Amino acid sequence: MQKKSKAKVGEQRTLLGDKGYELLRLRNEYVPRAEFQMAPIFVSKAKGAIVKDVDGNEYVDFASGISCLNVGHCNDRVIMAVKEQLDRYMHTAFNVLMYEPFVSMAKRLCEITPGDFPKQAHLFNSGAEAVENAVKVARRYTGRYNIIAFEGGYHGRTLMAMALTSQVKYYKYGFGLTDIGVMRVPYAYCYRCAYGLKYPDCAIHCVKRIEDMFRTYVAAEDIAALVVEPILGEGGYIVPPKEFIQGLRKICDAYGILFIDDDIQMGIGRTGKMWGIENFDVVPDILCSAKSLGGGLVLSAVVGRKDMMDSVDVGGLGGTFGGNPLACVAGLVTMQIVEEQGLLKRSTELGKIALDRLQDMKQDYKIIGDVRGLGSAIGTEFVKDRNTKEPATAETAEILKRCHENGLIVMRCGSFHNIIRLMYPLVIRKDELEKGLDILEDAVKVVSQTI
Repeated sequence: MQKKSKAKVGEQRTLLGDKGYELLRLRNEYVPRAEFQMAPIFVSKAKGAIVKDVDGNEYVDFASGISCLNVGHCNDRVIMAVKEQLDRYMHTAFNVLMYEPFVSMAKRLCEITPGDFPKQAHLFNSGAEAVENAVKVARRYTGRYNIIAFEGGYHGRTLMAMALTSQVKYYKYGFGLTDIGVMRVPYAYCYRCAYGLKYPDCAIHCVKRIEDMFRTYVAAEDIAALVVEPILGEGGYIVPPKEFIQGLRKICDAYGILFIDDDIQMGIGRTGKMWGIENFDVVPDILCSAKSLGGGLVLSAVVGRKDMMDSVDVGGLGGTFGGNPLACVAGLVTMQIVEEQGLLKRSTELGKIALDRLQDMKQDYKIIGDVRGLGSAIGTEFVKDRNTKEPATAETAEILKRCHENGLIVMRCGSFHNIIRLMYPLVIRKDELEKGLDILEDAVKVVSQTI
């Protein structure tokens, strides 16, 4: 059990000591409420997969900054690379004074992304920036405007990325018209099929419906690109059948539509492959990366076919801080760590431990409706009734609260907020993984008794 403050300031105080409470008071006074908080926890130190808060409590981290720390908190090699770069220069803006780390990072990305065609890469800051610029490339190259996106998809909170993002609350509500030019279709969420069908008898009806849309809603010749996550992240850690992603590629090929792979959350080893799209034997035209790309520093990228990337006029892509040299050297070292420490294999090994444990839990607790995942991208969906699949939203929130109180950082996702996703660092020790799963199971056991 975590340490608690003695002061009486409401339920939220159960996770807070005196230092944490004072910081929460300041946060509430000076930071807008629009910034969602998973839990009232203020970190003081983090290493590997372990986090300590300002009041001395220790947690196993199954969130890793929303899958931004696949190589762990404060990785020694990442820190060393950044310190060495600090002694050289911190910032020049690549479009003012060029520097080697930017070029080296672009080259490395072109080498390790799918496809044996000539590529180019451009570096930015956030995942949303990567998606925005990928769409710009697609529109410029094709001369078309509309974009296909998917229900449950999450691509960021800037204007275009927000339009592509499916969930209305809390990401889009109150901001006016955002979805102009976005054609939204169902994702292959087989546990909750939009068409009430069953896999594989459905013959991937969700793919066929896209071509129906070309006849009844928008001409294929007006579609610039299709933007898809190989596994839905924020939408519920949903793993689609391989035929779904492959079917999308075939549609793109048939109609001259660009295939944009949003591999921001699933890239850098999360699924047991360097890129999530590699699990489906599909080569995208453009790939977006961010999150763990910078090893904990701010870095994103768009990697695409050279002819496409070069179709944008001079000045059409860029930004003041994109591809900052500190982030670039951190990213280069991160790629080395993943390869040299065998983190792709480790992702699969750790994922098997977690999936097996969760499947056992599913047998014991009827509140668990579905367990799914690839590598260490794992989702557990909670329901009130397995037959009706009524989402157990409030119960999932209670499970999270109990996990946080007992030393496990974990997050939920999905349109109904009833899915817990595991995003532990790929360097987590097996005993730390087991400890986190123990805490999770204890919480599930208690909450399941309330249904």
